[in-house]
Amino acid sequence: MKLLGNSSRGINPIQKRLLYRCCALPIALYGFQLWYYNKAPWSYHMKILNKMQRRAAIWITGAFKTFPLKGIEAIASIMPIRFHLQKIAKRSLICPFKLPDNHILKNLLNDSPPRNKSSTHHNIGSLTHRQ
Repeated sequence: MKLLGNSSRGINPIQKRLLYRCCALPIALYGFQLWYYNKAPWSYHMKILNKMQRRAAIWITGAFKTFPLKGIEAIASIMPIRFHLQKIAKRSLICPFKLPDNHILKNLLNDSPPRNKSSTHHNIGSLTHRQ
């Protein structure tokens, strides 16, 4: 990203911010559901992501390296990484509820037993331990 511009030449800060949000951030947060859940020790991951976000914000604004993280995020108009993770975690929870009622994934997520025995619904409650 440093090849694309610095504080005096290259692409402007709006384009830098757009590049960071559309290209770098989705790649860095790919698969975050594997470690971002309740009671998981994710302080190590947050430390790395905050370091990445700080370097990106300094690149976007052209500020000095001693500038505080919260201020530089505000100037660069970047959401703090913990709030961004919360936002996309909530969005990923909504996805199964958008599926139609007869979708196989929705049937698997349904934990209640089937209403009638003749139906061929598959759900987690009716699976054996081995299945």
